[in-house]
Amino acid sequence: MTIDTLRQVPLFESLDDEAADELCHLLESLDCKAGAFLFRAGDEGNAMYIIERGKVRICVHTVDGREVTLTELDRGDFFGEMALLVDGQRRSADARVAEDARLAVLSRDHFLSFMRSNPNVALEMLTALANRLRRTDELLRHTATRNVNVEEEAQLTLADRVADVTAEFGGSWKFIFSAIGFLILWVATNTLLLWQRPFDKYPFILLNLVLNMIFALQAPIIMMSQNRQSHKDRLRADLDYQLNLKNELALQEIVERLKTLERESVQLASDKRSE
Repeated sequence: MTIDTLRQVPLFESLDDEAADELCHLLESLDCKAGAFLFRAGDEGNAMYIIERGKVRICVHTVDGREVTLTELDRGDFFGEMALLVDGQRRSADARVAEDARLAVLSRDHFLSFMRSNPNVALEMLTALANRLRRTDELLRHTATRNVNVEEEAQLTLADRVADVTAEFGGSWKFIFSAIGFLILWVATNTLLLWQRPFDKYPFILLNLVLNMIFALQAPIIMMSQNRQSHKDRLRADLDYQLNLKNELALQEIVERLKTLERESVQLASDKRSE
């Protein structure tokens, strides 16, 4: 990894050339195939990763076994940095390679060695980490939010559109007034206009047959539309659940990181006073 590539990582953008070059020599390259897991939730963290090329997906599993993607990281992004700051920190999510990737790996031991030899850059790096936390919620919001109506609209078939129109018309006052007008016209035609030779004389058996056929076809069409609306409601509820889960995980992570930053700041201040 070059110095310019390293400085694309917000955590290290403030390093001078000498410090950046020293850190580059501490990084180890790792080539991974798509689908490989870098770590899983609950694993002990001992390194952070910087993506030189490819993509990595960060995801968690819900209690019912579903996989929820928190974010997808690309070239220049980094993850797992909490393992450098907190000894024995457990991974809070899975990291899986989405595309063939090359990663630069910085172990905790190497990072601590670097910090001991460069104490002046420690506070700047912690500040960069805090700035990254402020963008976490917005990042999660953009990756989580999806428009249910747009997704459903893209999957609509002609039959679905006909079912929606039929259901919308069948549940409106237009349908009621149209039905009343049709019945009045049918009865008036067979009792007044064609009273000598009506095509459906009283008690209007043909009219009953027509109405039964209309209702027999209308009911399943309306049910089709209602079933799809139920599917849309379930999809909307699922998206709300995913968004709430991501926000909850983000909040927990932010709280943990703030606690770590506070401990590190207190430790740095203590070290400076002792010097």
